[in-house]
Amino acid sequence: MDAGKAVALETYVSDPSAEGFHTRSMLAIIFQRLKRSKSAVAGLILVVGLLLVAIFADVIAPVDPAEIFPGKAMEFPSREHLMGTDQIGRDVFSRVVYGSRISIMIGFSSTILAMLIGIPIGIGAGYYGGAVDFITMRIMDLIMAFPIFLLAIIAVVAIRDLIPPTFTVVIALSIVRVPIYSRIVRGSVLSAKENDYVEAVRALALKDWRILYRHLLPNCMAPLIVTATLAIGTAILVEASLSFLGLGTQPPTSSWGYDLKSSVPLIQINPWLSIFPGVAILLTVLGFNLFGDGLRDALDPRLKQ
Repeated sequence: MDAGKAVALETYVSDPSAEGFHTRSMLAIIFQRLKRSKSAVAGLILVVGLLLVAIFADVIAPVDPAEIFPGKAMEFPSREHLMGTDQIGRDVFSRVVYGSRISIMIGFSSTILAMLIGIPIGIGAGYYGGAVDFITMRIMDLIMAFPIFLLAIIAVVAIRDLIPPTFTVVIALSIVRVPIYSRIVRGSVLSAKENDYVEAVRALALKDWRILYRHLLPNCMAPLIVTATLAIGTAILVEASLSFLGLGTQPPTSSWGYDLKSSVPLIQINPWLSIFPGVAILLTVLGFNLFGDGLRDALDPRLKQ
């Protein structure tokens, strides 16, 4: 491609009005596709509802989740305590509401951290190739050889004495998801870097970081967004499982998984102690999965086939 065409291409790519028009058009198309999917809308409603509960937990919860009501242990749902009380007299409804906050925090934080680590790894491996690609991908393969839950347990046990439990879970969940994002980005970069427009911007002698993050990374955003949406639900489920085993969030912090664990010996006496945290986990994971699937179909309708 000659220099004149290269300059023209760079001018077009740099034109804010052209980029803005294209972005608005794509967002409108994606939004229309999402609206036509009942499951995606249902998932979005669940996700938004969970976010609102987490944000306004201080307003929604009637009492502090750690407050103990003497003489009111193991009460069934009532007007005063909508979901009853647990074995030491704490309000279950307040604990479920505040538990959404810690679940959302861990789900989003671990996903964002995994992307911040995995994206540069994938971009570097795909763009430079050779030994860089071989070494980094073999490390990613080694991590992916372990089941996600088993690797999360190993990571938590390895670092739990160094940092607080909540941050331990965030880091552990990030580690197990890094290979997913690095492989997605690597695959997109490998296919995109051979395109004419990449050769054109290379002819302009642009720095590698500008080519990588301005011209190659945008090609990876659609699969990354879908994967991240689904990963948040998975992270929340794994966090609840770790807390159930006593390896995740610790008291007095409200956690759905830990509340499930503490209710197991009492499930025949008061099943509500297990039902409400379990339903909260179910609806949360279901919401992110439904919305993630709908978002995937909206971004690439061919995947429905």
